[in-house]
Amino acid sequence: MGNMEMEEVKEVEREDMEEKRDEPEDVKRIPPWTKHITIRGIVASLVIGVIYSVIVMKLNLTTGLVPNLNVSAALLAFVFIRTWTKLIQKAGFVSTPFTRQENTIVQTCAVACYSIAVGGGFGSYLLGLNKKTYEQAGVDTQGNSPGSYKEPGLGWMTGFLFVVSFVGLLALVPLRKIMIIDYKLTYPSGTATAVLINGFHTPKGDKMAKKQVHGFLKFFSLSFLWACFQWFYAAGEKCGFAHFPTFGLQAWKESFYFDFSMTYVGAGMICSHLVNLSLLFGAVLSWGMMWPLIGERKGDWFPTTSPESSMKSLNGYKVFISIALILGDGLYNFIRILYFTCRSMYATMRKKNPKIQNAPEFERVTRYHKLQVLRFHCTDFLLAASDDENQPLDNLQRNEVFIRESISLWVAFTGYMAFSIFSIIIIPLMFPELKWYYVLVAYLLAPSLSFCNAYGAGLTDMNMAYNYGKVALFVLAALSGKENGVVAGLIGCGLIKSIVSISSDLMHDFKTGHLTLTSPRSMLLSQAIGTAIGCVVAPLTFFLFYKAFDVGNPDGEYKAPYAIIYRNMAILGVEGFSALPRHCLQLCYGFFAFAIGANLLRDITPTKIGKWIPLPMAMAVPFLVGAYFAIDMCVGSLIVFVWHKLNGNKARLMVPAVASGLICGDGLWILPSSILALAKINPPICMSFLPTRNS
Repeated sequence: MGNMEMEEVKEVEREDMEEKRDEPEDVKRIPPWTKHITIRGIVASLVIGVIYSVIVMKLNLTTGLVPNLNVSAALLAFVFIRTWTKLIQKAGFVSTPFTRQENTIVQTCAVACYSIAVGGGFGSYLLGLNKKTYEQAGVDTQGNSPGSYKEPGLGWMTGFLFVVSFVGLLALVPLRKIMIIDYKLTYPSGTATAVLINGFHTPKGDKMAKKQVHGFLKFFSLSFLWACFQWFYAAGEKCGFAHFPTFGLQAWKESFYFDFSMTYVGAGMICSHLVNLSLLFGAVLSWGMMWPLIGERKGDWFPTTSPESSMKSLNGYKVFISIALILGDGLYNFIRILYFTCRSMYATMRKKNPKIQNAPEFERVTRYHKLQVLRFHCTDFLLAASDDENQPLDNLQRNEVFIRESISLWVAFTGYMAFSIFSIIIIPLMFPELKWYYVLVAYLLAPSLSFCNAYGAGLTDMNMAYNYGKVALFVLAALSGKENGVVAGLIGCGLIKSIVSISSDLMHDFKTGHLTLTSPRSMLLSQAIGTAIGCVVAPLTFFLFYKAFDVGNPDGEYKAPYAIIYRNMAILGVEGFSALPRHCLQLCYGFFAFAIGANLLRDITPTKIGKWIPLPMAMAVPFLVGAYFAIDMCVGSLIVFVWHKLNGNKARLMVPAVASGLICGDGLWILPSSILALAKINPPICMSFLPTRNS
């Protein structure tokens, strides 16, 4: 698998080197950084950002699993601008040449926009503040103090995002040269995106891109039309193809069915087989075995009078066992990455001229984390792109461009101070439960936490920001007391997670810009523009779902599973484990240990064995959500597996495009369906299934 991909990447690079003589505008005469950002690029970023915000918001509010879409965004950026230039030329106007720098800027701006929808807390810590989640957590729970909720509002959510999102852009700007050039961190997602963009702007890349564009448009249309067709049969709560009893009615009651969602099928095509099989294993273990068995203990282990959404009922086992798996997996990966980060940094500092890729420690770390790239970023292409021997050859010129287009230290320092002071003043006014001195300490610690996370992401491609956020959640919930602990913990979690995550994402973009000869100045500006757009688009997208659908209903489609998980984490921080039903704590201990043991076993066993050990983080999601989406994603994985067996070369080229088309087509239908729901226009038919009456 890897050798063939490596040869393809090397071939693209050789053509890229040959192309320098024919296309001097891309390499020999790089446009000034002010020319990298164009009006058409901003428009393209806005369109792509809105489409992907809708898609990831649906994923956030249904399963909470969002695949990496950076490569897909780069492909859409290429499609949009190439279509734009061809239409302009056919109309008889002269069009500015489309360069790899502009492609990079559009991708960066679009990703920054939809990243706010991913990490803005709409499916986790912000939604965990609303009254419905407060009631689901149990109004009689000791740590869930009365009145500790805040209903979603377009105004305060938009303001909160503007206050917290821009600080992270400036936290690590002074360290960009150290991270990208001196330490030569690989940032596999950023590298893969850069190789794809560079490939588009070569003769061979143009041919490949045409095939990908054709495949994307074909499956985009099919997915959109299929979603539209399904809508006509979904008039009731459990009607339509989304509730088709594929494996029988009894299996359907336990959420085992294929719901014909092209979004999840496409996501399954992007995600690795290990992720999808882990989801299926978690679904079988929970909904196929544990919940039916624990349900039979009703009246013994938990009261018969408890409502289904109460933490004192079966729902308590679902939520807290999910939390145990997530915390066990997160704690293990956090400690492991922190250890190897410190080890690699120590090896680098021992050298006079830091060349981290020559250090034995780094080589071991890179080999050690190869599986992690496959696990979390899902395409075979990333593995090929992450090897240093596959990096572009003209590093000296790239380094010169990267250093020449410097960003003043005083700009980064002054900006960070200004945004921090503004946030320290505004956030306590919006949320009096979170004291100003907690916010001050958070911003003092944030740069060092951001550096650790960005360094680890450069080695492993794993963004551990959510773990830093959970640590802040527990600490602030415990320090703030029973009255204020839940709200303070949730907001503090969002504060830390936002800074640490955005600064790490920016380093990925800097790596992409370094490899595509794009100015860091234009990258930072495009990231800021995308973030500003996202701070407006993400709340609007959220309210499109919140007003049109029953968000947060544990029995509905939009369960928002992480909202209740994050709120219960805050409750645990306030009062400990007294709210748990009988034997739930012992089960949590067992699954916490299982998460750590599974990670440890995967790391110490040979790859042939370790690749079959399930991922606890992926297993945790169906414990709470159900099995149906895991089946969808496994169907996507099966399609990729069969396609690779029949025609591996074509599969490697077309899988990202086809998957993107399926995701975008199904996701785009959400816009008209939401508008129809807001206008009180319902589907005309309810297609449901009933058992045969016994004679």
